[in-house]
Amino acid sequence: MTAAHPGSLAGHHALVTGGGTGLGAGAALALAADGAQVTIAGRTQATLEETVAAASGLPGTIRAIQADVTSEESVEALVEAADAHVPLTILVTAAGVNYPGPTVDTTMTEVDRIFDTNIRGTFLAARAVGRRMLDRGDGGRIVLLSSQMGEVGYPGRAAYCASKHAVNGMVKALAVEWASHGITVNAVSPTFVITPLTKGFFDDPAFADDVLRRIPAGRLAEVDHISGAVRYLVSDVAAMTTGQILGVDGGWTAW
Repeated sequence: MTAAHPGSLAGHHALVTGGGTGLGAGAALALAADGAQVTIAGRTQATLEETVAAASGLPGTIRAIQADVTSEESVEALVEAADAHVPLTILVTAAGVNYPGPTVDTTMTEVDRIFDTNIRGTFLAARAVGRRMLDRGDGGRIVLLSSQMGEVGYPGRAAYCASKHAVNGMVKALAVEWASHGITVNAVSPTFVITPLTKGFFDDPAFADDVLRRIPAGRLAEVDHISGAVRYLVSDVAAMTTGQILGVDGGWTAW
């Protein structure tokens, strides 16, 4: 692995789940800009193809495979197809959902969807890619997209906070288990970023004001800030960084 700069990931193959929109698409494009071959996965073919088209002219390439990260069979087929194309050296899990609202009004269908995508989907992808990295014995980089809500609480997000706390625990356990095999496992933990997942939240002025009040930097994060953290964690300069939750939150969790 080499430090993040144009062309530095030539010869590497990254799988990005949730790569059709938002932070996943941003991460996929950033890795392709650094020369990686990237396979993106998600449920919606149309959004995946938009990310593929946006990579035109970059040093690396992006190809899409439609998949459901909550299905063990779908994830295993996805990873098998991606790894058979070119051996995977990088995994970024960016598939995630949230259904904010008062806990007493949250349905178990919503809870199950949050846990299935954010925890189960992340675990399935990490296990499938990790197995192949272990079998080859030449290391790798795994980056799980978490959230500042994996370290703090926030009203109306009990299930989401629980799911991201679980992701952070997964990072630490996998990092310890796989460190001796040259596989680093870390998380990027963003504050709020305007993406298709969060855009509707900020239609509420009171919510927007409360969020900005909690961020010492006084602004929301941008997709490039999150992609930059991913680029660092997959680079050679991060070879001794594992089991870490890298906050990109403008100081929210430093209070």
